[in-house]
Amino acid sequence: MKVTDEHNKRIAEMVFGSVYPHYLSKIEKKGRTKQELHQVIEWLTGYNETKLQEMIESKVTFETFFKEAEINRNASLISGTICGYRIEEVENTLTRQTRCLDKLVDELAKGKKMEKILRQPKENS
Repeated sequence: MKVTDEHNKRIAEMVFGSVYPHYLSKIEKKGRTKQELHQVIEWLTGYNETKLQEMIESKVTFETFFKEAEINRNASLISGTICGYRIEEVENTLTRQTRCLDKLVDELAKGKKMEKILRQPKENS
């Protein structure tokens, strides 16, 4: 699917705290924990438990959420399709970061091992 400017704007203006309960519900239905969700979010954004709660309570948009984040240098290893979009082909940085978070939550819900979700670059042997 092609990402439009309207789509990018809609994501930027979406409140992170309004989507967070959906992430939580999705992973808990599959037997994963809130702590695991927070671990995934912290890996991607650098937000610890306190900062994450602050972002939710402040009703920040995804634009602010990712602007203030320290994106993990291995986030570029996140690839594949989520919500009909191939992550590697999304040009808008904010939309790509949001889709990366969606992908990590999806992998968590699908039962993928945490070591695989929290991507590590392959080392040369």
